[in-house]
Amino acid sequence: MTTLTEPLLLIISSPSGAGKTTLTYELLRTFPDFTFSVSHTTRRPRPAEVDGRDYYFVERARFEEMVREHAFAEWAEVHGNLYGTSLAEIDRARHEGKTGIVFDVDYQGARQLKASRAKAVGVFILPPTMPELERRLRGRASETEDAITRRFNRAHDEIEHYGFFDYLIVNDNLEMAKARLVSVVYAEQSRRWRMAQNAESLLRYGRLGGD
Repeated sequence: MTTLTEPLLLIISSPSGAGKTTLTYELLRTFPDFTFSVSHTTRRPRPAEVDGRDYYFVERARFEEMVREHAFAEWAEVHGNLYGTSLAEIDRARHEGKTGIVFDVDYQGARQLKASRAKAVGVFILPPTMPELERRLRGRASETEDAITRRFNRAHDEIEHYGFFDYLIVNDNLEMAKARLVSVVYAEQSRRWRMAQNAESLLRYGRLGGD
């Protein structure tokens, strides 16, 4: 039986509209022993989003109080809203014995997580083209024109920070992008430092003939 030494810490990031949320849901369906690290945010919920499943939606005053309490592994302000990954959420996932934890954060959060947890793996999702990114943003009924402009212009800044990440996946075809993301997980689970314990247990069995 394969035993992983510790959960895979998988960071998935992208500009708004590149398909990060959809790919994250697809990944969690493929790996039921993974869990989603639910972030806190001060932004309003979008249609169909559920508190405690997609995000913990809190008031800015409560978020700022948690910052003062050092309750976050990482946090940042994005598009005028605050986002953060609580330490308690990471502890919960580990206590449940999950083999992977998926973080949905921006490049600022990715930088902070990778600075404190060097073995965390970062994946950045790219849109196929900028016009396609604009089309996807305009397809969101919940977005105002000002929000669309702000998110589109910020995408350039976010893409400039692709160097924080270990893998880049272009989401031009959802099934292909999903397959590439799944392949990243399989590759990372097969790292030598993760699987060394399995190899060592085989070596302890000994040789035939008593040698």
